[in-house]
Amino acid sequence: MTETLLAAEAATLPQTRHLATAIPGPRSTELHAERTAQVTSGFGITLPVFVTRAEGGIIEDVDGNRLVDFASGIAVTSLGASNKLVAERVAAQLAAFTHTCFMVTEYESFTKVCQWLNRNTPGDFEKRTGLFSTGAEAVENAIKIARAATGRPNVLVFDEAYHGRSLLTMAMTAKVNPYKLNFGPLPTEIIRAASANPLRPAEGLAAGAEAALESVESTILEHGADTFAAMVIEPIQGEGGFIVPAAGFIPGLRKLADKYGILLVIDEIQAGMGRTGTLFASEHEGVAGDLILTAKALANGVPLSAVTGRAEVMNAPHAGGLGGTYAGNPLACEAALAVFEQFEDGKLLENARRIEAVAREILEPLLDSTDVVAEIRGRGAMLAIELADAATLEPRPDLAKEISAACHAAGVLTLTCGTHGNVVRLLPPLVIGEELLRDGLTVLAGAIADAAK
Repeated sequence: MTETLLAAEAATLPQTRHLATAIPGPRSTELHAERTAQVTSGFGITLPVFVTRAEGGIIEDVDGNRLVDFASGIAVTSLGASNKLVAERVAAQLAAFTHTCFMVTEYESFTKVCQWLNRNTPGDFEKRTGLFSTGAEAVENAIKIARAATGRPNVLVFDEAYHGRSLLTMAMTAKVNPYKLNFGPLPTEIIRAASANPLRPAEGLAAGAEAALESVESTILEHGADTFAAMVIEPIQGEGGFIVPAAGFIPGLRKLADKYGILLVIDEIQAGMGRTGTLFASEHEGVAGDLILTAKALANGVPLSAVTGRAEVMNAPHAGGLGGTYAGNPLACEAALAVFEQFEDGKLLENARRIEAVAREILEPLLDSTDVVAEIRGRGAMLAIELADAATLEPRPDLAKEISAACHAAGVLTLTCGTHGNVVRLLPPLVIGEELLRDGLTVLAGAIADAAK
């Protein structure tokens, strides 16, 4: 692997999996009991261990266990959970000042982050950027901007989409449980269209992009093309199951957007910032959105999000119409600038592509050796295994749960996702070492093989 990837193996925290106790261990169990007594039960938990340190591809818990991190805080800590340059820049900013509110008094780091995004996001046109705090906040502001620019109310979203947990983004998200259950009524003017899931086409549609695009256009026309401000799409659908759309689908959406004067909003919140082996996942499609949304790995764990897009669109809202108390906080801006610096030599993107190659080498034999792995998909370090009966494609969420539990017990942190809850997803840090990566993937492959029996 590359020097950058191997650098994680020289970290101060040993980059090896180690089980000192059962997982969760006794101290984590005690702390989790206290959490239960103090924290609302509305917050779920994937693995009830309490962390003391994290670095490279390892998370160390309070019981001394070292876990292989295949989650990265849900694609957030892509440069490792204790990245040295990020820590240095944030510490220097913390010593200077923590906050002024950019709408009250200004600071240069905000402008520099916007400048980098304007220069590096896809699209050969003049751009402007607004900074916010969370992914959902970026999505909501994109809708505000699109409505201001077009004077239209409706927003087109897609099957299997995930866009956040705020009231508007819940309406835009497809999955009901747990995201929308019991939280209605939800905002209106949200219209859902077919996506182009290659494995599971929308009901009544043939597989591939053509049928899905015809259905999307019918949906647009049914509701009135001149009522749509925006269509919002993830270049790889995250929570929906790490679905890579059928070839030609996103370019086809670009054509439909242009045909009907609808703004194309590309939600790169999970897939962007190098995760798929390019800076932005939409680069694989050769498409530029009118607006592009970033968050998660943008500042490697310090809350920051952004909306970047065509200057005339971004400048449509009136002065004072955009903002937020913590929007583009100076600590987060410095963290983002540290992230940008580490992408300059191209090694992180090479790492992401190499992670995919190693993962496919270890996992793809399961397609033939078991009858429960329906598909291994994704790009770069954003990969997933869909579990279903081979003959019928009946989803097997029970197996996804069993496999993840086995991985957790063995010291490998994996996540599940998907509309049916039957997908195991992999989001390792881009700086993970090859030996550790192979160890974690071998544990995962073994858990899948055991579950298939």
